[in-house]
Amino acid sequence: MKKFIALSFFITSFSTSFSQSNGYWQQKADYKMEVSMDVKTYQYKGKQELIYTNNSSDTLRKVFYHLYNNAFQPGSEMDMRLQSVKDPDGRMVNKIKVDDKTTKNESRIAKLLPNEIGYLHISNFKQDGQSAVAKEVETILEVTLANPILPGKTSTFTLDFDGQVPIQIRRSGRNNKEGVELSMAQWYPKIAEFDFEGWHADPYIAREFHGVWGNFDVKITIDKKYLLGGTGYLQNGNEIGYNYQNEGVIVKIPKKQKALTWHFFAPMVHDFTWAADRNYLHDVVKTDFGTTLHFIYKNNPKILENWKQAQPKTAALMNYFNTIVGKYPYEQYSVIQGGDGGMEYAMCTLILGEGTFEGLVGVIAHEMGHSWFQHVLATNESKHSWMDEGFTSFIEDLGVNELAEKKSANPFSGSYKSYINLANSGKEQPLSTHSDRYDENRSYSIASYSKGELFLTQLEYLIGKENLMKTVKRFYSEFKFKHPTPNDIKRTAERVSGANLDWYLTDWTKTLNTIDYGIKNVDSATDGVKKTGVSLERIGRMPMPIDILVEYTDGTKETFYIPLRMMSFEKENPTPEIKRTVLKDWAWGNPNYFFEIDKEKTAIKKISIDPSSLMADVMPDNNSYEIATK
Repeated sequence: MKKFIALSFFITSFSTSFSQSNGYWQQKADYKMEVSMDVKTYQYKGKQELIYTNNSSDTLRKVFYHLYNNAFQPGSEMDMRLQSVKDPDGRMVNKIKVDDKTTKNESRIAKLLPNEIGYLHISNFKQDGQSAVAKEVETILEVTLANPILPGKTSTFTLDFDGQVPIQIRRSGRNNKEGVELSMAQWYPKIAEFDFEGWHADPYIAREFHGVWGNFDVKITIDKKYLLGGTGYLQNGNEIGYNYQNEGVIVKIPKKQKALTWHFFAPMVHDFTWAADRNYLHDVVKTDFGTTLHFIYKNNPKILENWKQAQPKTAALMNYFNTIVGKYPYEQYSVIQGGDGGMEYAMCTLILGEGTFEGLVGVIAHEMGHSWFQHVLATNESKHSWMDEGFTSFIEDLGVNELAEKKSANPFSGSYKSYINLANSGKEQPLSTHSDRYDENRSYSIASYSKGELFLTQLEYLIGKENLMKTVKRFYSEFKFKHPTPNDIKRTAERVSGANLDWYLTDWTKTLNTIDYGIKNVDSATDGVKKTGVSLERIGRMPMPIDILVEYTDGTKETFYIPLRMMSFEKENPTPEIKRTVLKDWAWGNPNYFFEIDKEKTAIKKISIDPSSLMADVMPDNNSYEIATK
């Protein structure tokens, strides 16, 4: 449709202008695919044409594709990882009873039969009509090109593919535990990302993704009894007898016609996902902010009420995210029952549909939040999973709190608790760890979701709430439809606030340095002056500016602020209703700091470091000092 093509042109032009003015570049991959699904065998065949534009300064002699389905085979790298990791994902294992006291984990992948495995095989690979050598290495296809692709040039790749949908074990698959027949995520040959760091052809072992921006034109032929939903805009509602925007049958399909071809177009996305079931219901919700919401879920009486009630909550959440981050750029978004928990995809999410209402809304809030932090701000989540998971958790917690009847003073408290427990456990690994390289799944999850979220919440502590929210909006505005890196969010915060923050990015994401400050001593002045001396100490390696709250016995309060020297910055008073004194800065090289309060010790009730609880001090017990009163 013309309006969708216009949207694609606008987004592409925006990206091009940015790259020309700032030296940034990114590759482009436009897909055309036709696939036919056999719903009896769960096997499918397809053809793919990919127009690949090399916007880099490199000459490319090889390209790489992801073949994700091949991971779901006994003996695969995913299977071996599942068998060796200490705490395997519970969805991917069976609990086997050894004796009355002991159970063991058994890989579900290892037990798959030939008709239950997943596979994706390539044939007839050609570059601009010439045969090229394509070598399948489990979940990666290595292609030696017939002709090099020069900088700034475009080449067309064509191939045929044969696939089998695995029993659903992780994200994609068939016949999940809630009875959804087809969850088609990571189902097609997907070209790997090539950027300023080189190729990102990571094998698939059940973690994260990275993709190339482009347009997807996809035709899916399937038994006419199935209803489909997913990425993109339906182009042929009249032909298939279904008006997707208004959920209405508009023409009758002849009985002799056994299959229908659904034609979707998705402008400027980096993935394409769909789901199908014979027993799907479909609700359409029009919003006053320009995005149509689709809810596609099983016709199961146990879940109908929750899915109906979740619809206005979803609209309210999207409107809130639009306000605090920036406008969702597509004209529709779909919430689809079909996942193994929840997973974000372009213009949609696949989630489990059963469970509590609160759980359903919470998962929708998180996965829809990824529409901003991953499917518009497309970070390399394999290398920097904390950016998409953590930043999404940040807006999720804000959104859920915004909708709650009873607001929490600190909606991020759960993440602080999780991170502090991990930091003190001895099992933490730096956020710079590749998502596949974490020793334990728990360490990955807390690092990516909780510690990643705290990267933003502590920015509020460092530069103030107003500057933080300006940073989020500017980051979205300047890096949408691109691949931002950790340095980009740091530099955005610096430009907004004027603070120096390189130390923060380094310590928080590349090291295991922890924050630990304490009140060492509180003493009355010895020279008869009515003052109280306060001695502070930095115990952990990571520096921070320090907010201090002093509560007096007469009920009044006063705050003190100690700037961090290496920040070259003074934060606005976060509690302007309370008098604040700005003290001299604290240099990291000196682990001790002393200041005086212009009142006698007997007038003081309590002294507290970080009254906002936004600083992730791993040993908070020494952050307060209470004066004994007679």
